[in-house]
Amino acid sequence: MNINLHIEKLILDGLDIPRSQRELLKATVETELGKLLASQELPKNWQPNVSIPTIEVAPKSHPSQMGQQIAQAIYQGMNL
Repeated sequence: MNINLHIEKLILDGLDIPRSQRELLKATVETELGKLLASQELPKNWQPNVSIPTIEVAPKSHPSQMGQQIAQAIYQGMNL
């Protein structure tokens, strides 16, 4: 099965991520979300508009840690 996912906008309110780290954050979100979608099934009635639960990220978290948390929150939102 192929899954095509388009995230139009991801707003990270309150996070100060240096420009040099943004691509790493983006790549980590994509990779982690891809792993979650490949390893677990989506509910049959999931909606394309996802509400993501609020997550707390430590202020000095590495972008890869943030990306994993964000991807997990997106996946949780898909399963609500």
